[in-house]
Amino acid sequence: MDKTLFTKESLAAYMDHTLLKADASKEQILKVCEEAKKYHFASVCVNSCWISLVAKELEGTGVTPCCVVGFPLGAMMTSAKAAETRDAVAAGAREIDMVIHVGAIKSGDWDTVKEDIAAVNAAKGAAKLKVILETCLLTDEEKVRACEISKEAGADFVKTSTGFSVGGATATDVALMRRTVGETMGVKASGGIRTLDDALDMIEAGASRLGVSAGVKIVEEL
Repeated sequence: MDKTLFTKESLAAYMDHTLLKADASKEQILKVCEEAKKYHFASVCVNSCWISLVAKELEGTGVTPCCVVGFPLGAMMTSAKAAETRDAVAAGAREIDMVIHVGAIKSGDWDTVKEDIAAVNAAKGAAKLKVILETCLLTDEEKVRACEISKEAGADFVKTSTGFSVGGATATDVALMRRTVGETMGVKASGGIRTLDDALDMIEAGASRLGVSAGVKIVEEL
């Protein structure tokens, strides 16, 4: 994709500026918020323990407070995911990135997968919901069905990866997800997007959002 089609601001608008490491400090979270305000990223995405701080720092800036739920495994009880979602929204989250129940997918238990997503969707209120599929663990058939189930359960986006498993986003997976959900849902590519070329490849494949920890570096490549 031709990089001359973008300005720094138009590229930054695709990006969820992300810090999800277990050892992230308050100072690092505040730095990410300052960078997001400077570059006008779409959101700042953090673990739920930081969302009240992030929401406060981003108030009135146009940058969305976003947090992950059931992260990074997606293997906790549905009631726990729903409770974390309600608490996160009450603390200021306006986007929720939940990890899908990968074990239920692998068991062929699609009813449980759908119930899990639907419970978080019901708990999120007016916030947007992104469902992290963890594509590196799924077959193509499972990726397609997971996208379909996410759409049926009311999610706003499907997302490739946590960035904490054995692989991240690929342009091939993004294209498959986009073909499956059509143009009415968002597709977020995340995990391993570290360069401008990586970002442009994902957008060209159909990504409408990018989850990146290297957002400043990528934007400055322009």
